[in-house]
Amino acid sequence: MKTGGQLIVEALEANGTDRIFCVPGESYLAVLDALHDSSIRTIVCRQEGGAAMMADCQGRLTGKPGICFVTRGPGATNASAGIHIAMQDSVPLILFIGQVASHAKEREAFQEVDYKRFFGDIAKWVVEIDDASRIPEFVTRAFAVATSGRPGPVVISLPEDMLTSQVEAPEALPHTPVETRPGEAELDALEMLLAGAKRPFVILGGTRWDDQAVAQMRTIAEAWSLPVGCSFRRQMLFDHLHPNYAGDVGIGINPKLAAQIKAADVVLLIGGRMGEMPSSDYTLLKSPYPDQALVHVHADAGELGRVYRPTLAINASPSAFVTAFAKRRPAATPSWAQETEKAHAAYLEWSTPPQTGPGAVQMGPIMEYLNKTLPEDAILTNGAGNYATWVHRFYRTRRFGTQAAPTSGSMGYGTPAAVAAKSLYPDRTVVAFAGDGCFLMNGQEFATAVQYDLPIIVVVVNNGIYGTIRMHQEREYPNRVVATDLKNPDFAALARAYGGHGETVEKTEDFAPAFERARASGKPAIVEIRLDPEAITPTRTLTQIRDKS
Repeated sequence: MKTGGQLIVEALEANGTDRIFCVPGESYLAVLDALHDSSIRTIVCRQEGGAAMMADCQGRLTGKPGICFVTRGPGATNASAGIHIAMQDSVPLILFIGQVASHAKEREAFQEVDYKRFFGDIAKWVVEIDDASRIPEFVTRAFAVATSGRPGPVVISLPEDMLTSQVEAPEALPHTPVETRPGEAELDALEMLLAGAKRPFVILGGTRWDDQAVAQMRTIAEAWSLPVGCSFRRQMLFDHLHPNYAGDVGIGINPKLAAQIKAADVVLLIGGRMGEMPSSDYTLLKSPYPDQALVHVHADAGELGRVYRPTLAINASPSAFVTAFAKRRPAATPSWAQETEKAHAAYLEWSTPPQTGPGAVQMGPIMEYLNKTLPEDAILTNGAGNYATWVHRFYRTRRFGTQAAPTSGSMGYGTPAAVAAKSLYPDRTVVAFAGDGCFLMNGQEFATAVQYDLPIIVVVVNNGIYGTIRMHQEREYPNRVVATDLKNPDFAALARAYGGHGETVEKTEDFAPAFERARASGKPAIVEIRLDPEAITPTRTLTQIRDKS
């Protein structure tokens, strides 16, 4: 006889869980008690949204579900931000929620929420376990659902009395991974399309990639001389200094790259959904009928034809597809090889940061310094805001597994993601980027980094405004500023108050020594960059946007 709490932990162990992220609650004390005797590492967070984002980061970097535990009511609703990110970004995650006891349900009991209704549209599957003997079944199924097809979040509600009940239950077995592979007929059809193409283009996106798949994709690109772009915030899928790399297919796309994609006769989209952001509001690929012949490769058949009608639909995971297609070779040297070289040259020009701009701090030289200084396996995380443009456009990513950033555009992600990344890979450099508004949404997770001695470096780009919103505000309603100004704390002092290391950068030349001191401190660190709000984008100031000049 075992308690429901013990069965939950045993099922997690059977499915290879090595750590969980949580905010404790009395509603799942039986699980916490079982974790006391488990080898699973329990990382206590400061807010449920941060905990869920940490779980998302683990799922994003490993391909295995990140695990998060929260309590009922406000605990669960706080966590919903992380669930929305995991859903839109196709990341495997399992959220366990302590629920009110069975006898109190349907009475609007203390912190009671109907989670099937609340999470129904932002999770792959939502279930409440009423019978503890079925815990092995439901937990193993949750791992299968979270990782199969298009990965995503699963939410499991755990009534308090169910967790304390003692039952007999079968031993939990691990889930069976499900792979989808392309057929020879689909590969033949793709070969024929490429043989007749003059201006092909490849876009990589989505999840279910790994190091080997990325290496095989590089082999394919080289064999076929294909220009390759990475979808919004999926830059780690191709080496930016490889001669076949053409750039980031996302917000603020290089106009030359946009023109190349629009003029392509064949677009090979592997793994991605090509949503609103990477498609430039559905203009690079028109929905529902693209101008280009579209070959869409996706692990979930439900995504094929959902937004775009493909010329050729291939139901396969990215890793299985590239493994199969890497064996194919063109009959002759492709005619577009020189255009691929030009596309890479255009990327290098586009990704060379400017050296001047308004104010005493220039972000261009800072990005150049980071490109030269950070090791190739450094992990960069960020949330949302105009500051992220500097990272996405000018940092040249070299390896898989080095980026964690929400394609959903959620703020507050960078700091908790960095905590999770450093927990997973303690020997690697982890740098989080955040705006001043972005940092203060989940910046309290810096305390989690201090508690577990995880020396992340958080670069806070402080311009005293909600920059992206101010940019749009000045463009649409010039000189009518409201609700976008911020009065911020001294972020370096805040870092020290938490027990970390703090630095303040007010001149460009101050950044490199400040960053080195942060890295040498061995502590979680915040490097605050005080940026002139006029430096709102790499190419235009707020005044220019306001004046439409």
